[in-house]
Amino acid sequence: MQKISPCLWFRDEAEEAVDFYVSIFPGAKKGSILRSDEVGVRSKGGVVMVDFEMFGQSFQALNGNQDDPFNHAMSLSVECKDQAEVDLYWDKLIADRGKGVACSWLTDRYGVSWQVVPEILPRLLRDPDKAKAARVMTAMMKMVKIDVAKIEEAARG
Repeated sequence: MQKISPCLWFRDEAEEAVDFYVSIFPGAKKGSILRSDEVGVRSKGGVVMVDFEMFGQSFQALNGNQDDPFNHAMSLSVECKDQAEVDLYWDKLIADRGKGVACSWLTDRYGVSWQVVPEILPRLLRDPDKAKAARVMTAMMKMVKIDVAKIEEAARG
């Protein structure tokens, strides 16, 4: 068990969001569900918290019943092996009211920020050839969803 688990605070759709995330990522699984008793802000039997796991990382989804929206100060970053994987996760995460933001960032239908990043991008941005890294950065800054071919083209100069 990991010592630190991110807790995502939803207004009232924690279980719905978990079901959505678990449907997207292979091997992801929904864990225990904490339901309210007669005490608390939820009606009896209402979902308070849902534990879930994605790629071996544990998370919690909490129904906070507050109007504290998610923002870009915190995001979940998904490393992708290639363009096909970028396209797969990007398309699923923005489905039904999600939207692309910039430079690999998107916001899903629940307002959670994600980065869908091909593994080549950070490697090229850290390239010892500073001119190559700068070309890649310039290309990336013009994108919303990352286009691997254009990143590789920028790297070649």
